[in-house]
Amino acid sequence: MARKKVDPNNMSFLDHVEELRWAIIRSIGGVLLMAIVAFIFKDVVIDGVLLGPSKNDFISYQKFCEFAKWLGFESEFCNPNLNFATQTRKMPDLFSAHIWTSITVGFITAFPWILWQFWNFISPGLKPNERKYSKGFIIASSLLFFTGALFGYYLIAPLSVHFLATYELSELIKFEPDLNSYIGLVRACVLSCGIMFELPIIVYFLTKVGLCTPQAMRKYRKFALVIVLIVAAVITPPDIQSQIIVAIPVLILYELSVFISMFVLYRQRKKVA
Repeated sequence: MARKKVDPNNMSFLDHVEELRWAIIRSIGGVLLMAIVAFIFKDVVIDGVLLGPSKNDFISYQKFCEFAKWLGFESEFCNPNLNFATQTRKMPDLFSAHIWTSITVGFITAFPWILWQFWNFISPGLKPNERKYSKGFIIASSLLFFTGALFGYYLIAPLSVHFLATYELSELIKFEPDLNSYIGLVRACVLSCGIMFELPIIVYFLTKVGLCTPQAMRKYRKFALVIVLIVAAVITPPDIQSQIIVAIPVLILYELSVFISMFVLYRQRKKVA
């Protein structure tokens, strides 16, 4: 049955709920479509992408090694020695891991589509001059998310895997991580970094609705620094270098967000004047 079209300028509360429902349905449909593609190309997604940081020849380890040599240091990354294999003991674990990995890949690859659906949902409430920025919003948000996801995958995930896989407690303890534990680590690194990199977009909208100002961001900068360090400690292994690597780009994005908040207020005051 065809969905009834409603005038966006004359919508009741239930009409808005219906539009939100269809936005969610279309978003889920996009995620499922990309998840099916990821499910079919299992070898590329599992062997090539998911298990990449567990391999000694992963490109990040090579680049870490080259960078260390350029600085004149010897590095463990030149010989990662990741001699471990993930394992599973429960019957449905392999299929479950395949399903959830495909859904995660589906969400990441369908992220611009999700943004587009929710932009279409909120756009009727925007002014005509604000609607014209839809493409810029989708592109900027998608680029920030993908940049964060790549940062998490190529930098944070290999650092985390290497630290935890080479950590020794006793020679009598053999390291054979559970498959779901490994997947959870990589997934957390990728998704958390992707979401953190959306900070400028979040600040933009909070400033638009009056919940954020550059003055407040400057005033509470030291508290933001503490929060960033806590988040970095949560999503990285407990070594200082990984936490600093995560904290630096987030702090840069925070300072960028201050300027974005200033720009939004400047535009608003200019329109009033």
